[in-house]
Amino acid sequence: MMEIFGIPAAALFGQLLLGLINGAFYAMLSLGLAVIFGLLNIINFTHGAQYMMGAFFAWMLLHYAGLNYWYALVLVPIAVGLVGIVIERLLISRLYKLDHIYGLLLTFGLALIIEGLFRNQYGVSGLPYTIPSQLAGGTNLGFMFLPTYRAWVVVASLVVCLATWFVIERTRLGAYLRAATENPTLVQAFGINVPRLVTLTYGFGVALAGFAGVLAAPIYSLNPTMGSNLIIIVFAVVVVGGMGSILGSIVTGFMLGLVEGLTKVFYPEAAATVIFIIMAIVLLVKPAGLFGRAT
Repeated sequence: MMEIFGIPAAALFGQLLLGLINGAFYAMLSLGLAVIFGLLNIINFTHGAQYMMGAFFAWMLLHYAGLNYWYALVLVPIAVGLVGIVIERLLISRLYKLDHIYGLLLTFGLALIIEGLFRNQYGVSGLPYTIPSQLAGGTNLGFMFLPTYRAWVVVASLVVCLATWFVIERTRLGAYLRAATENPTLVQAFGINVPRLVTLTYGFGVALAGFAGVLAAPIYSLNPTMGSNLIIIVFAVVVVGGMGSILGSIVTGFMLGLVEGLTKVFYPEAAATVIFIIMAIVLLVKPAGLFGRAT
């Protein structure tokens, strides 16, 4: 059996694949956070709960409406995004002129409420969600076995992340969004409805969390705490990449996922903390983050 640095190749590449999978979710979730913070200046602690909602909404569509995974990929982000729009209009829109701590406290409280509702309804034992038949099985690459569904998750997350980056950084709509955060009065003078633009931006950021939840459903057991277990890591990814940096969230998400996977191979004891160690080092050297701009 081929070995690399004394580690069997299958074990090494298997952990790299797991790291890449985790990195895909880190990238998508931190991207949603970066969109909301970068364009709305709101620290959205509800993001983990909205990711969990995406997974459970996919399960509900399958068990109550008979709609499979492919329908869920389209319908669930829309549903979670609509829930986000309602939250933004009723609650978050009242906080834009206040200190960031108010938004953080509100969204943290909302996360606890949402998690509590799902915990009360479904318990904490976990619910299974079957991999769609079209993506079952895998391919033997010789040095490792590549599950088809996990490869799909990486490709789908990359496509969504890069498309989001392109829209925000390279299109007229993205220019309007960025301008609306810098000078909303001027943008409104051009006939653009800034409050509606802000609401739709929050809904889109939340929809990204819902999309990630659908992708996660067949891999992880559905549990009301699945979002709260992940959100702290995702916040660390956002800080390392740079608060509000779209490209930083994508690159750092995948990079830290791979670093975490390699750590599990060479020094498993540090796997749970390596991301936070990197965050501490980055904050010491470059407080604005790797891709952030100092203000």
